[in-house]
Amino acid sequence: HEHSTATSGFTLAKAIACAVEFDNQHCGIYAGDKDSYSDFADVFDPIIQEYHGIKADARHTSDMDSTKLVGNVNPDAPVKSTRIRVGRSINGYGLSPGITKEQRLAVEQLFASASKKFPENLAGEYYPLTGMDEKVRQQLVDDHFLFMSGDRNLTVAGMERDWPEGRGIFHNKEKTFLVWVNEEDQLRIISMEKGGDVLGV
Repeated sequence: HEHSTATSGFTLAKAIACAVEFDNQHCGIYAGDKDSYSDFADVFDPIIQEYHGIKADARHTSDMDSTKLVGNVNPDAPVKSTRIRVGRSINGYGLSPGITKEQRLAVEQLFASASKKFPENLAGEYYPLTGMDEKVRQQLVDDHFLFMSGDRNLTVAGMERDWPEGRGIFHNKEKTFLVWVNEEDQLRIISMEKGGDVLGV
C-alpha cells in the first residue's frame, strides 16, 4: 500500500510523475503539500540539497523587510518596468500538485474575502476564471495578466486538475498590484510599475 500524505492524500508516485513522463526534466519532482517534505524526505532532501547547493542542516529564512533593500536601478538605464513577485501558501492546504478541489475552492474563498479588506492603495477586484465575462477576459489578456492552462509539465504534475475552477486574478485599480490565485502557487503576489524604481515596487 502506497503512503499518502495527511493534508491532501499525495503520494510519491504523484510527486515524481513529471520525471517519469518526460526525460528532459531538470528536477522533475513536486511536493503536493507541506507533509510531502517530511513524509518523502529520503527522496526530497538530497534533491533539494543538490539543487540549492546547501547542506543537510541548512534552514530557510525569509526576510520581507523592504527597508533593508539597498541601492536601486540606475535612473538613466532604459528600464521599461519592474516586477517583484512572491509565492505564498496557506498552512493546512495542499500545494498546487496535491491540493484537493475542496481545498482549492476554500483558498479562493479565503482570498476573495481577504481582498475586500485591502487598504485603499491595494483595493481592487477579484476576477474568478470560472464564468469570466469575455470582455473582462480579453482585457486581462491585453494587460498580460491572464494565466492560461495547457502546460504539459503542469498538467502531468497535477496542477491543472478541475481547470479553471477555484482560480482567478485580483488587481488593484492602478494595475500595479496583482494576485494570481491557485495557479502554480496558492497565491502569487506581484507588485509592478513602469520604470526601474525597485524600492518603489
